[in-house]
Amino acid sequence: MQPASGIEGSINMIKSEALAAAKAAYDIEAACIAEMKRYFDDAAFSKAVALLCEAPRIGAAGCGHSGIICQHFAHLMCCIERPARFISPAEAVHGATGFLQKGDVMVLASRGGKTGELLPIVDICKAKGVRIITVTENTESPLAQAADVVLKQYVTRETDKWNAQGTTSTTALCMIFHALQAAMIEQTDYRAEQFALIHPGGAVGERLNAPKNKE
Repeated sequence: MQPASGIEGSINMIKSEALAAAKAAYDIEAACIAEMKRYFDDAAFSKAVALLCEAPRIGAAGCGHSGIICQHFAHLMCCIERPARFISPAEAVHGATGFLQKGDVMVLASRGGKTGELLPIVDICKAKGVRIITVTENTESPLAQAADVVLKQYVTRETDKWNAQGTTSTTALCMIFHALQAAMIEQTDYRAEQFALIHPGGAVGERLNAPKNKE
């Protein structure tokens, strides 16, 4: 028998431990999301939804993986026609916080609640009358203490064996942002036909704009 080569050979070389780690990642993240519901605070979440629904503009900022998920959150807000943008922490202190005006809302995401790059943004928001929603696991942190509303991020462990990569933690943050959008759709009675207008592209746009959906 000839030795395996090419793609087939590469597949045969994958460690069993690698496949086991991949499958375990599903279980780790699923368990985290299931446990997160125990930390759901109705009062805090309701206040966050109210602030976001009333805000003329919404900003979001975070560093690293949290920043990437904040970009997703800003897009989620735009998808329900709440003007929003991700504000890079680096650009925030170089004029980008000019996007925010009194009555707006700034969402800050930091698992530890001590991200140094976000602290100057707090001072700017306070001076401008911008409300702050902090999403963090550390409710006693500086970013939590400075916030108008704190939403608790809960993380069991990351999916890598060193418990160091931003994996489960980003899933947990994403879940909170998805829950906020779901609640805001109900709170504002946002309709599918509204979304169809601003989303004519792709399979979703094709489905929403199909003639039967416009009758």
